[in-house]
Amino acid sequence: MAQVLEFKLPDLGEGLTEAEIVRWLVEVGDVVAIDQPVVEVETAKAMVEVPCPYGGVVTARYGEEGTELPVGSPLLTVAVGAPASDVEAETEGSGNVLVGYGTGAPPARRRRVRRMAADVVTSVADAPAPAPAPATPQASGRDDGPVPVISPLVRRLARENGLELRELTGSGRDGLILRADVEQALRAAAAQEAIAQEATLLPPATLPDPTAQPTPPAPRTTPALPTDGVTRTPLRGIRGAVADKLSRSRREIPDATCWVDADATELMRARAAMNAAGGPKISVLALLARICTAALARFPELNSSVDMEAREIVRFDRVHLGFAAQTERGLVVPVVRDAQARDAEALSAEFGRLTEAARTGTLTPGDLTGGTFTLNNYGVFGVDGSTPIINHPEAAMLGVGRIVPKPWVHAGELAVRQVVQLSLTFDHRVCDGGTAGGFLRYVADCVEQSAVLLRNL
Repeated sequence: MAQVLEFKLPDLGEGLTEAEIVRWLVEVGDVVAIDQPVVEVETAKAMVEVPCPYGGVVTARYGEEGTELPVGSPLLTVAVGAPASDVEAETEGSGNVLVGYGTGAPPARRRRVRRMAADVVTSVADAPAPAPAPATPQASGRDDGPVPVISPLVRRLARENGLELRELTGSGRDGLILRADVEQALRAAAAQEAIAQEATLLPPATLPDPTAQPTPPAPRTTPALPTDGVTRTPLRGIRGAVADKLSRSRREIPDATCWVDADATELMRARAAMNAAGGPKISVLALLARICTAALARFPELNSSVDMEAREIVRFDRVHLGFAAQTERGLVVPVVRDAQARDAEALSAEFGRLTEAARTGTLTPGDLTGGTFTLNNYGVFGVDGSTPIINHPEAAMLGVGRIVPKPWVHAGELAVRQVVQLSLTFDHRVCDGGTAGGFLRYVADCVEQSAVLLRNL
């Protein structure tokens, strides 16, 4: 008799609490091998394929494409344990549920177990249906039972807004409280508060009867949005994550920007000389990254973050350098770990690897988080300058415009030189203009004087 095992959406790491089903890779009745990808999901960080740790026959799937599921909710069930010696190894769970971690052995061939599908389905036809996943109890001082909530995101949203989850009725399966339930309750509370505020502004004689049903507030005078020829795109996945992060940055960080033009002629000559010597090619981005790490060693205040709850500036010893990469699915910021310990050649290789992964949508959550400073080369779009929004919770971002021939006074004479505009957007809480200006001036000096650059390579 085969055993029906339930595979739940695994913890994808980096604090992610939910994922959207983009595409199912298997159907009910399909035979799957251990660690075979069964579904493609999109998190707030990246698009990933989720492998199943069991081998057997898919007996059920949970969630249609486009559905958001919290971590820990059922994904599918698999019937394992078919009595066949040639698939015995494949019917045991690998124990691996995190994306990117396999058993180390080559995947089982689907053709070998396909002929057992009918036997397995027959043997589990009378097996009981899998029970729904129990809700995770919420820590509470009360003794009136657990709150049916799975997602930590839902709990945090309710906690930050002072909402008592026990007073809500969940719309999910078995009364599970979803994020939509919390958001609806918050909207209702906001509407009641608006009504109460309007009531306090009325004269005493015109106060509404407290026993009467509340009436909605008067419509706002702002013009309504057009209804014809309108396309609405949900802010979710990467686009939603970008919107949330940039909004939070603008809301929380008092940023300022300074900029300077620099003569990059010597930098381009130095790069040409390095590449002419043979070996792997060095990219301009790698040289700029090397300059950034050297500048951060002199001005470590900018390699930091602000913890407002503790009212502390957290300074980092290592530089995890993020760089902005535009993809078909939106803007992502992959992170080069320990950039301060890499030379220009190693940085070029890592930039190339992460850029290719960004284009193909195979970046992992770990590739997209943990940055301490960001390098934004918007010159690839053919523009000279920008005042970028800081990548929260970092404290600074260096922007680089296009490098183009321009008139420039060099050695006391007017000449055509390769000129670039550099801009630094920084969190004014971590430093003042003197530190920011010193950092940017050092970067510009490295760009203009190859000897300064080569001393730090």
